[in-house]
Amino acid sequence: MDILWIVLAFFFGLGVRQIGLPPLVGYLLAGFLLASQGAVGSETVQRFADLGVTLLLFTIGLKLDVGGLKQPSVWGTATAHMLLTVLLFATGLYALGSAGLAVVAGLDFTTALLIGFALSFSSTVFAVKVLEEKGEMSALYGRIAIGILIMQDIAAVVFLAFSTGKVPSLWALLLLGFIPLRFVLVWILERCGHGELLVLFGLSLALGGAQLFELVNVKGDLGALLLGVLLSKHAKASELSRALYGFKDLFLVGFFLNIGLSGMPSMAQFGMAVLLAVVVPLKVGLFFLLLARFRLRVRTSMLAAISLANYSEFGLIVGAIGVSSGLLDKAWLTIIAISLSITFILASPLNTAAHDIYMRIRTFLKRYEHPVRLPEERPIDVGDARILIFGMGHVGESAYDTLQEKYGRDVTGVDFDDRTVASHREAGRNVVLGSATDPDFWSRLHLSDTCIELILLALPKHQEDLQAARELAEAGYRGKIAATVKFDDEIEALQQAGIHAAFNLYAEAGAGFAEHASGLFGEQPAGG
Repeated sequence: MDILWIVLAFFFGLGVRQIGLPPLVGYLLAGFLLASQGAVGSETVQRFADLGVTLLLFTIGLKLDVGGLKQPSVWGTATAHMLLTVLLFATGLYALGSAGLAVVAGLDFTTALLIGFALSFSSTVFAVKVLEEKGEMSALYGRIAIGILIMQDIAAVVFLAFSTGKVPSLWALLLLGFIPLRFVLVWILERCGHGELLVLFGLSLALGGAQLFELVNVKGDLGALLLGVLLSKHAKASELSRALYGFKDLFLVGFFLNIGLSGMPSMAQFGMAVLLAVVVPLKVGLFFLLLARFRLRVRTSMLAAISLANYSEFGLIVGAIGVSSGLLDKAWLTIIAISLSITFILASPLNTAAHDIYMRIRTFLKRYEHPVRLPEERPIDVGDARILIFGMGHVGESAYDTLQEKYGRDVTGVDFDDRTVASHREAGRNVVLGSATDPDFWSRLHLSDTCIELILLALPKHQEDLQAARELAEAGYRGKIAATVKFDDEIEALQQAGIHAAFNLYAEAGAGFAEHASGLFGEQPAGG
């Protein structure tokens, strides 16, 4: 039967994608449909869900810039928002209980604080999925949102570690050995190549490491996150993350199915869930105000806040702990699950339309803009560059060196990774920090004041090329655009998006390779 559930999830995911919603909404709806027919979660689906979350946290760790968590806009916002949200929710629920509302009648303030804590989180799973769908993981607001979510996840894991009654064993101290043993993990990573061994190494490290943490009474998901962080500085970390991408997404189907399978609520419980979903804009508004006070532009603040416009799967885990400890009625698990699902469904189109929403209300929002901006929010200067290359990986670097030989300082590279930027600058290349998919980058660049005539998109994903083309059109760029593709069926979509030339990496590499190798035969090929 579990297989049929997966098939149903596929068709629902495919269906909602046709109307512009992320497939995860379809997975949720499939779960609710199954629940309405009396289906309950199975061990297989739960296992899929656990694997998905573990791999998600591991891949987040691989991409995590620990230094980024030190930014006040991240840790300050996350801390202040959690404290204020817990207090506001607890006060509101306690007041409703005192007023005689049936669902919360007799609720004491300690229990209200626990529920407030459960509702203070935003979903890491949802945010990462939506940001990846939009191709905006590298945007400043995306990095800020993920940083806040990581801080929340750490708080949740700490809570779970202390509230489950499991005291880490003395053997847990041995886990510190992973730090000096990092060079061993790096040694193995460098020898895995680029195929199935790389994937198997990632799965072994994430899942095996998580299990090892569990054996010493430390939350396994935290272990997966920390092991990912250990490798995050390595040049191959991004490749490993991409290699696990499909597995992570596959297993997360189980996670979203599980939410829907949590059960159908009574009318009173559904009403309470709707009420909780309705007040989510208060969470969003609080995020916006806090981020703006930390000197982020109002556009960055609003987009980051909208990315966090939901409740979190960790709320269900906190609720389950409360039920098992006798602090919370079991009905609250259903209420939190339904409100979580509602916010997921509402947040999907909200995130899709986030840029349009900003354009409509930007005049109103500007009044909250801090007069002093952070360095990463200040205008970008590319000098007299005529050519911009986005994505300074192997392809971008080769294109830069080739064009620089011909045009000299007229070429400027752009990359979202500050370590990559620093490396290229040390090598003498003119590279700035930024992302073609980040609307803030284009608003900070002021294209009308530049000499840019040609833009090369050496980006890893087709979706990122399309997003970059949209951003360029909105920014009023009138020059030429070229992009790389991996599949011929992507070329037409790029051309329709306004990209003038698309080059198939494999075809062009093959042609270049043949031309280069033909010199080995001299003037005439053998047999000519």
